Amino acid sequence: MSISHQTNLTAAELNHLWLGYLHDTLVICEMTYFLNHVKDPDIRELLSYALQLSETHVEKLTSIFNKEQYPVPKGFTIKEDVDVNAPRLFSDSYMLVWLQQFGRLGMNAYSEAVATVTRQDVFAYFSQCLSETNDILKKSNELMLAKGLYKRPPSLPTPGGIDFVKSQQFLTGWFGDNRPLTSTEIINLHSNIERNDMGMATLIGYSQVARSKEVTRYFLRGIEIAEKHINVFRSILEKSDLPAPTGMKSEVTDSTKPVFSDKFMAFKGSELIGISLGYYGASMAGMPRRDVGVDYARLIAEIGKYAEDGGELLIKNGWLEQPPRAADRDELAKKKD
Repeated sequence: MSISHQTNLTAAELNHLWLGYLHDTLVICEMTYFLNHVKDPDIRELLSYALQLSETHVEKLTSIFNKEQYPVPKGFTIKEDVDVNAPRLFSDSYMLVWLQQFGRLGMNAYSEAVATVTRQDVFAYFSQCLSETNDILKKSNELMLAKGLYKRPPSLPTPGGIDFVKSQQFLTGWFGDNRPLTSTEIINLHSNIERNDMGMATLIGYSQVARSKEVTRYFLRGIEIAEKHINVFRSILEKSDLPAPTGMKSEVTDSTKPVFSDKFMAFKGSELIGISLGYYGASMAGMPRRDVGVDYARLIAEIGKYAEDGGELLIKNGWLEQPPRAADRDELAKKKD
């Protein structure tokens, strides 16, 4: 069915378009820098493909904003936010894992956008982004498997038949013998270790090249939190005799020459924390064992405070761009005075 009139952008559509612009301008800076240092030809090809997609996204998003006479966000630029000629900070392996995480996070963001936008042109845009990101994820997974970098979740035994929970003990976990972890609990723990580990490696690199001591301290605190959370999740898996993913810290070089602007890195750090909060909440909702649920609750509180401090850091330095918001009726009324 065709719609004969063009409707104004909804709050959901503005939100996803605005966030999409910020994210794509951010990853353009990262990928341009990576391409100046990557040695592996296969990883270079995939980075080039991903960069081309993000550049096309920014062009399309700019066109939509201009058509709607809506201010184009500032976002990030290569000129202001990255020195592409700075020494290498991350290994090729880090770049490939980064591409995989880029694909995974993009799938989540674009699927949410497709589920909440309605205007035909915006729906078509995000549907295309979802398809492209699916391709990035597929290619990065295949490349990681080929290079022995893919961290497979644990395998599980095949049961003898269908069974049902027969006792409230399924939910307990503080006293006595704990039941084995379910597949949902395992994959959430495994994925949260992977994300924390990638985040920790990223913050290690950022802490080495940040110019501001305040920003450096913020990153060092984030490294400690990520390491603590990894140890909590790893301990839960190991108590069930399950393996945990290995670390990425060794994929950071010893360079201390500035690469990204402090604004760029502080924003990226806050973005990672915000994403973690969402994943922790979803993990907690799918965690029937009460003892592990309590672990998630206290870890959510910890990173929630860290996220709040990150927001204050961005605001203090004038780095937090104002997102689309509703009209302030009180402010409009006062303008008449």
